[in-house]
Amino acid sequence: MIADGKDNSEELRVLIADDHRLLGEAVANLLRTGAGYTVGTAETFETTISALSAHKHDIVLLDLKMPGMVGLASVRTVIEKAGDAKVVLFTGQVDRHFLNSALDLGVKGLIPKTMPLQSLISVIQLIDSGQIFVPMQEITPTSGGEQAAAAQLTEKEHFVLRLAADGMTNKEIARDMGTTEVTVKMHMRSVCKKLGARNRAHAAIISRERAIL
Repeated sequence: MIADGKDNSEELRVLIADDHRLLGEAVANLLRTGAGYTVGTAETFETTISALSAHKHDIVLLDLKMPGMVGLASVRTVIEKAGDAKVVLFTGQVDRHFLNSALDLGVKGLIPKTMPLQSLISVIQLIDSGQIFVPMQEITPTSGGEQAAAAQLTEKEHFVLRLAADGMTNKEIARDMGTTEVTVKMHMRSVCKKLGARNRAHAAIISRERAIL
């Protein structure tokens, strides 16, 4: 089977790094059946790094919000581990500052999750050819102060914020972290202060708008 001008021995190998299992499976099935690509999946930062260490890939679709991802530091690590593979952000809207910083690190573009699946193969072929793909309508302006506040969140604060945004209670978060509810509340208060949020619900909204998670 021919895919993007390559014979079976040269099919693209794609890694989908995304914790949204249904979406990941839908994209994987499309790329396998529609283009004959070899597709692997990972649902956390750690399993993404493991997959990149275990196998050679050509394209990496990287979700910014999966467990373990902590902003540009994690993006940089993925790019380093990916070797010659082209790393593409696979997410919702991102602010211009973050995207520019990611492009400076070596990211090859942005594929929004709202993109019709039928267009995905063409975009991946474009990126594989060496082009950078950035749909301008998916970029939102963010002030330097907001970006700096997001960068100040610690790894534990990111973790608490993510679980809170997913609707978990302080008790449930404490259980997952192996700590106390008091500690979780302290982390959440710190998150709200850094993001300028009124409460945990507001912090979750802000985090989605700024693509912090």
